[in-house]
Parts: sequence; C-alpha cells; structure tokens
Amino acid sequence: GNMSSRKGLNGACSVHEYTGSFIGQSAHFKMTSVCGHVMTLDFIGKYNSWDKVDPAELFSKAPTEKKEANPKLTMVKFLQVEGRGCDCIVLWLDCDKEGENICFEVLDAVLPVMNKPRSNERTIYRAKFSSITDTDICNAMNHLGEPNRNEALSVDARQELDLRIGCAFTRFQTKYFQGKYGNLDSSLISFGPCQTPTLGFCVERHDKIQSFKPETYWVLQAKVNPEKESSLTLDWDRVRVFDREIAQMFLNITKMAKEAKVESVSKKEKVKQRPLALNTVEMLRVASAALGMGPQHAMQIAERLYTQGYISYPRTETTHYPENFDLKGCLRQQANNPYWAETVKALLSEGINRPRKGHDAGDHPPITPMRAATEAELGGDGWRLYEYITRHFIATVSADCKYLQTTISFSIGPERFTCIGKVVTSPGFTEIMPWHSIPLEESLPHCEKGDLFPIGEIKLLEKQTSPPDYLTEAELITLMEKHGIGTDASIPVHINNICQRNYVTVESGRRLKPTNLGIVLVHGYYKIDAELVLPTIRSAVEKQLNLIALGKANYHQVLEHTLDIFKRKFHYFVDSIAGMDELMEVSFSPLAATGKPLSRCGKCHRFMKYIQAKPSRLHCSHCDDTYSLPQNGTIKLYKELRCPLDDFELVLWSSGSRGKSYPLCPYCYNHPPFRDMKKGMGCNECTHPTCQHSLSMLGIGQCVECENGVLVLDSTSGPKWKMACNKCNVIVHFFENAHKVRVSPETCELCDAALVDVDFNKAKSPLPGDETQHSGCIFCDPVFQDLVELKHAAMRHPMHRGGQGKRQGRGRGKGRRPGGRLNPKKPKDKMAALAAYFV
Repeated sequence: GNMSSRKGLNGACSVHEYTGSFIGQSAHFKMTSVCGHVMTLDFIGKYNSWDKVDPAELFSKAPTEKKEANPKLTMVKFLQVEGRGCDCIVLWLDCDKEGENICFEVLDAVLPVMNKPRSNERTIYRAKFSSITDTDICNAMNHLGEPNRNEALSVDARQELDLRIGCAFTRFQTKYFQGKYGNLDSSLISFGPCQTPTLGFCVERHDKIQSFKPETYWVLQAKVNPEKESSLTLDWDRVRVFDREIAQMFLNITKMAKEAKVESVSKKEKVKQRPLALNTVEMLRVASAALGMGPQHAMQIAERLYTQGYISYPRTETTHYPENFDLKGCLRQQANNPYWAETVKALLSEGINRPRKGHDAGDHPPITPMRAATEAELGGDGWRLYEYITRHFIATVSADCKYLQTTISFSIGPERFTCIGKVVTSPGFTEIMPWHSIPLEESLPHCEKGDLFPIGEIKLLEKQTSPPDYLTEAELITLMEKHGIGTDASIPVHINNICQRNYVTVESGRRLKPTNLGIVLVHGYYKIDAELVLPTIRSAVEKQLNLIALGKANYHQVLEHTLDIFKRKFHYFVDSIAGMDELMEVSFSPLAATGKPLSRCGKCHRFMKYIQAKPSRLHCSHCDDTYSLPQNGTIKLYKELRCPLDDFELVLWSSGSRGKSYPLCPYCYNHPPFRDMKKGMGCNECTHPTCQHSLSMLGIGQCVECENGVLVLDSTSGPKWKMACNKCNVIVHFFENAHKVRVSPETCELCDAALVDVDFNKAKSPLPGDETQHSGCIFCDPVFQDLVELKHAAMRHPMHRGGQGKRQGRGRGKGRRPGGRLNPKKPKDKMAALAAYFV
C-alpha cells in the first residue's frame, strides 16, 4: 500500500507511516528507529570530577543515573513526540540482551505519553527475528511476544559493574602514575574487568617468549630410492632425541644397513568434516587470521551487511541450524553468482547435506547470507567478509572431503621409519573453501610387505626448539571465549581497547605485542592481586550475569556481592600500589627528568618542561606542578608573552597550517579565572575585558555554523590571515598578504559583528583605487566580499575540547551583544548573502 516518509525532529531518524492490519484490526502504523542505546549509565554531578571525589566512593556511595546516550539526538523527546497518542508499541530491536535492554529504554520514554490501556488490554509487543527478509519479518509479526525484563536487567548489572569498577581503578592509577612519570605515552591508564584479563593473555604469552630457553635436539633423516631417479624422505618414529651421543649411536646403527625393508602398508579412507555453521566468534577469528581485519572493524562491517539485508544477525553463539530453517531457499539465492554458481546448482540438483549438529545457544541462527550480492555492490572489505560468510554457508551443506591415506612403515636396521601419502577421492566442501583442501603430496611407490629399497642417504640433523610467537587476534579471541571473558558482542571492543590505550601494538600477521606499559601493568597486578588480571573472577561474574538473564539470580544481590568483592580488592590495591610503582620506576622516567624546557612558570619564573608523550603536558619541577594541555596538536612558546592574571608565559597550540591555532595560558587552562569559563579553555574563550589575546579583544562575530561558537581572529596567522570558531572546526580565510589585521572596537550596524581594520602592502593591495587601508564588517561590507572564504579545519581532533555552555561576548565596546549574535532585525536575505560570501 501507500507509505509516507519524513525525517524526525532530531534529523537522524526517519518516520514511515502507513495503514494496515494489526491483530485482525485496521490500524495506522508509525515506524521509526533509534541509534543504539537511548540511555547510558553515568555518575551524577560531582562524582564525574576526578579531583573532587575519592575513587573508593564510586563503589557504593556514588549515585548513578540514566542519561541520554547522545544528548544532541534528543532521542527521548523524539520518541515521545512520535509515541504520543499511540495505542500499542511493537519493539523490533536486535534480538540479544543489549537489544532487550534498549526495548525497556524505549518503553520508559514512550509509555507515559501513550494512550492508557483499557482494563487488561495488551499494548506492548516484542518481535523476534534474525534477519531482515520478508519471510522472517512476516513470521516475527505473526508470532509477537513480550520483552524479556531479566535479560535487560543482566545488561544493567554489567553496565553498573563495569562503570563502578573500571572508573575507580582507572582514576586512581591514572592520577597516581601520570603524576610521577613523564614517558608513559598513554592518555588514560585504564582498568577494566574484561579489558585487563584480555591484556593478561597477551602479556602471559610475552613472558613465555622472554623466559624461553632453546634446547638442541637431533633428528635422524633417511631417504630411500624406490626407483633410479626418485627418492622418498622417511620420518623417524622416535621423532627426536635430546642427547647428542645417543643420536650418534642411532646414526651409526642405521648406517650399517644397506637397504630399507617395508614392514607394513596400510590404506585407510579418511574424512575431513565440513565446518560447523558460522557463529560470531568464528567469523571474527577468520576475519583476523585470513582476511587481515581487526575484530572491531569486522564487526562493524558485519553489522552494516545485516542492516542492509545481506546477512542474518551477526551476533550469535549458535552453530546449529534449527530444524525448520530454509536452507534450500538461502542456497537458491546464490545460484547466479559467477564465483560459486556451479557448486550451488550441483548441490540443488543432487540434494544438499544436512549441516553438522552444532551448539544451540538459544539466541539466533548461525550467520547466513540472506540475499545475493556482487563485489561492485559491497566493495572492498564488505565484499570480502560477505564472500567468506557465503562460502562458509555453502560448505556447511556440502559433502565432507574424503581422501585415501596410505602409510608405509620401514625398518632400517633396528630403527623404524614411516612415510604417509594422501590422495583425494571426493573433494566435497573443499571445492568452495579451497584453503581447506588436502595438500598435494608426492605419490608413494606401489609396494608390499617385505619389499626392499636401496638407501639413498642417512644423516643426523641438529635443530633447536623455538619459542612460541606472540598471540594473534584469532588466538586471543579463542582464549577469551574459552575463559568466558566478554560476550560475542563485546570481545572486539575489549581487544580494540587494549590497542587504543597503547597496551599492545598490532604487528604483522595481526599479532599482539605488549608494550612496556602493558607489561608493567600486568606484572604489577600479579604482584599485588593476581585475581585482577586472571580470567577466573570475571568468568564467575559472567556466569552470575547469565543467571540474572535466565531469572535464576537476583539482580540486586549479584550487584551488591560483586561490588563488595571489588571494593575490598580496590582498597588492598591502593595500600599496595608501591609494589607496582617499583616496576614502573625501572621502566619509566620521572616527570622532572622528562621533556624539554619550553615556557616559564608564573610562580617561580623557572622554565617548565614540555612533555610530548600522551597526554602532552607541562611540568614545573621546582613547584612540582603539572599542567594539562590541548591534545593532538603542536605546542610552542608564544612570543614570550605573559598572562596578565598569573604571569605564566603563553603557549600556542596548533593543529597544523591548514587547521586552527590559538594561544593559551597553562595556568588559566587548568584553573579557569572567571565564573563563566570552564577547565580546558584557551585565550580564544577567555572573557578578560582588556587582555590583548582574549575573546573580548579578538572575537569578531557569531559562528556561521554552530550555535555557541564565536569567530576569533588568529593574530598569528598572517600573511595568510584567518579567524576560527572557538567551539567547532569552522575556519574563515581572509585578507591574504595583508600587512596588518586588527579587530576594531566599533560594531556593524546590520549584524552587530565587530568591524576589522585591514592594512595591505601597497604592491599587493586588492582594494579599489590603490587604497591600502579599509575598515568594515567581514559579513556585510561589499569591499570585503571577494576576500573572505569559509573552510573547515583539516582534521577534527576528538581529544581537543569542544566546549558547551552559554554564548560569551567579547565583553568590550558600548552596546556589544553577547557572541556577536546576528541582529534579529536583519534583512530576510541576510543568510543568503552570507552563503554567497562563503562559497
């Protein structure tokens, strides 16, 4: 039928409306979406301040509250506007525990504004589906259930545990170690109940490599010549010996023999089984090991393929297809793809094999292709992952691979040797997964028991045992699954976290090599409390969370019991931190010995050192004070100028020649001098009324894009002059090659922006009539129209604070309005004119 679509009030979610039938009655439908979790758990008010709260209070005293996960989306308001006056709600969220949790977040938002049900009338329905196909969606609509409160509670419990435990340990150890050492090169020294055991696996392998001592061993190798120009290499049945003299004795004995005698010939038909149906963990393993994709990246691609309808739900622990699953229907979808059309058509005509019986976790069917796709449609990594999922699915309904294995046993003197040959009799699933095929080997000679073959050579090979290699992502995923660390959904997140925090680096072959910081942290945990890093305690917690989901454990009791355990561990950790600090002292340099002298301290007037390692900061060794700086840019001294408030030398932060830059006072940046300023503001946001570097003196007008920003002159940018928004990444280039640009105390009558005085060199002046000086509004003055160009900063730096809050004016000049706000009485075509100027 007919459907109308429109954007919701948040601009992110579409709303589709149509008329249809619902439970046998005519109904008007509204369908929309959410962007992940509607709400997130966080501490209230002061408990988010690292400086005001003892981390120990986070275990029990600190109250938590649900906040909007993304306030800019105003998702709650959007849901309430669309849900107002509705009679029923059908929840089509992802069918896992996280999806169940989002169901109740949506219900909390919309139930208060929906029509009240009459008597026992049912108004809440839950759709259970595993793929976005017509069949699955219609089937889900015909079998609507109810949202599962217990599964949602298990997610609430996990969120609260991870928040309280992670924040307490992270805040304590970050403040403790960053206050002492300057070359840690990590902006956050984090702890996580799942993240830390994940790191522990990587460091455990590193320790084995470091402690490995190679041993020498000897192998006896024999070659026989069944025919004149052919030779056959035999494997020694003893495999190897670690004593040189004994190895030499075996060599001497076998060298006395002239021929090798065939003791037995056996032939066996063997089977290489087709794979089990694909679940999340196996998909992530293969993506890392064979496709070279990190788990986080692979999961993002799988989610995109799912939402586009190409594959079934990618988060599942199940490796067994339900009895009523339409395997043939899925297979028919792939009958025209040139890569596997022949294999698929042969299977459909000869009959498919029932997939092997795997594990049924009761969540979702295995990951399966749901519709045909081409490489041109999906492109790059999307196609590579889709191709693997499809080949894996076809393999699960293909025949097993069968081969004939021939084993010939020889005796040379008293010693036994063997050679094995394999011949494929039926390739089965290896046709569609050729990387699993039986490797071709040299054919074995036809022989019988008692046959004699001349010996070509017998020699002793000296070898050494080799250490294990660093863990691959695929091996780490296997260990995490085995020990119950994380879920199929969160495993990629934990691995990504230890990479992002500079605890491990990803080497060639996607091997995870721990950094110095990662190694010291894990060794420190082992020294203080091994259970903080061993997988056992988190595995036990995961089992308790699963019991909550099954309705077999009480949410509050599990939460209280687990937090009590970790609170005790935290206090012991704090009391014993000296043990970890001893390890830190060996590996890292103290703040006073790190960095290079840059700017003078306003208190002692000695040079402070600039520490470039993340997080970059300034440290005064005389006062023993550390000052944080904006991240992801360069810092240099700003003309040896000083802040009029505290006498600290100013420094200049820059994101590069194509980006923005601004001066800042290190002390003011960390200790805001005025009530309307927040920590982390530079001079371009400072409301000092007379300082020549402040917003009050250099602010020109309201940003043309963001709500709270002010365009501020970058007085260091000449001769390629520019002004930049002090909130967002808008940059306005103007007056190139001007000799001088100043912000005037006068304001524009039309838009209330500050006027600018521009002084050009006579030889390069673009002004009419050979003039070199002009004063006017960059928004409104027609003389300036062709000299102004709007751009965006080359990079957006997430670590650099963006700032919220009320719009602040330049604070100077009679009649000045806050933020250079455009006059509400401006001509209607004013915005069109602005657009013309900034094209």
